[in-house]
Amino acid sequence: MAGDIVVQAAGVSKKFCRSLKHVMFYGAKDIARNMMGLSCHPGSLRDGEFWAVDEVSFELNRGETLGIIGPNGSGKSTLLKILSGIFMPDKGEIEIKGKIGALIEVGAGFHPMLTGRENVYINGAILGMNKDEIDRKFDDIVEFAGIGDFFDAPVKHYSSGMFVRLGFAIAIHAEPDVLLVDEVLAVGDANFQKKCFEKILEIRDKGVSIIFVSHSMSTVERLCTKCVLMKNGKQLFYGNTRLGVQEYFREFSVDNLEKAPQAKTVGVGEVTFSNVYVYEEGKDKKNPNIEFGKNIVIEFDYEFLNKKENNNQFRISIRTFEGRDVQKILLMECPFNDNIVYPNEKIVATGKKGTIKVKVLDQKLFPQTFRLDVAVTPVDKDIHLGGIANAATFNILHPTTEKMYLEYGNMTVTEFDYEVNAI
Repeated sequence: MAGDIVVQAAGVSKKFCRSLKHVMFYGAKDIARNMMGLSCHPGSLRDGEFWAVDEVSFELNRGETLGIIGPNGSGKSTLLKILSGIFMPDKGEIEIKGKIGALIEVGAGFHPMLTGRENVYINGAILGMNKDEIDRKFDDIVEFAGIGDFFDAPVKHYSSGMFVRLGFAIAIHAEPDVLLVDEVLAVGDANFQKKCFEKILEIRDKGVSIIFVSHSMSTVERLCTKCVLMKNGKQLFYGNTRLGVQEYFREFSVDNLEKAPQAKTVGVGEVTFSNVYVYEEGKDKKNPNIEFGKNIVIEFDYEFLNKKENNNQFRISIRTFEGRDVQKILLMECPFNDNIVYPNEKIVATGKKGTIKVKVLDQKLFPQTFRLDVAVTPVDKDIHLGGIANAATFNILHPTTEKMYLEYGNMTVTEFDYEVNAI
């Protein structure tokens, strides 16, 4: 290992069994083979086994912060447990220089019947501190944890947030050379999270290397100097954090299209919609991947089964993939009762049936996956004449020709204008 490298992983892999029956059988078989001096073939899969971590490699220098990102079940926490020594790898090698501090699971290493005070000494010893060192740092640990009178209560009465406070306070004061932090920090309140991240930055500046698992892409971008992207146990990317986060959203935007929620008809059924598309202007209407900043075309056919009045409002709603409202486009056949046409509305003339094309100009939707709803409601009645929820799903991708800082996963959107054609 080079002089300034403190963590080096080469082809690290870990396999597990899907059933308890296989765990028991293979365990007994491996013990017997070891006793006879035979190999257990840890590098190959047997029936019922799978690779939870598969061929992961990276290096971490002193004072650097590595983010490990990926969806649930990608192997992030398993990799962290391998690095901490909880699991042994079945393949590959890990070299770590210096002392490791780990905050991986809420309450890990705590005895539930003992008090917070007693657990400081037990957990501190596990992290490599002797009694004199713990005595010297005890007041600082108490102050950082901030759990007040509960410090002398059994930890079985602690909330998950209090577990995190105490666990992080001990780990951070153990003065590790390498600190492993899992998503457990998300359990703490906003003020404690702020204090934790300030402390992480402080110890990083003192030369501590940090490996950080998180689902918060904005946190990873701000905290980490490089990152590893994992999916289904495999390493998809290793390198610059910005590029890794871009690859994260690019990879999983494809998955989102495949698992898009089913379209659902809403309203009383007096208006029907069909052939709903969202695409980049000038591109194939069946391609829902749109580059950031490019004009978007929203196109659909509509038909009123029995149109009596021209006082309707077409409502087009853009939502995040998780369902949060981002933007509404309102197409009015006539103004509201105050006879005012507001800047975010367009007056359009529609017939009994036809096609509407909305061109969103110079859109600034942040890169992620979005869903689209369409509906019609009268301007003077609070009722949906017809509509489709989840009528279309589309992705906004990072620009291919420009280097721009974009807040990935941000739920806000800048204002945009649009044009409408009703045919």
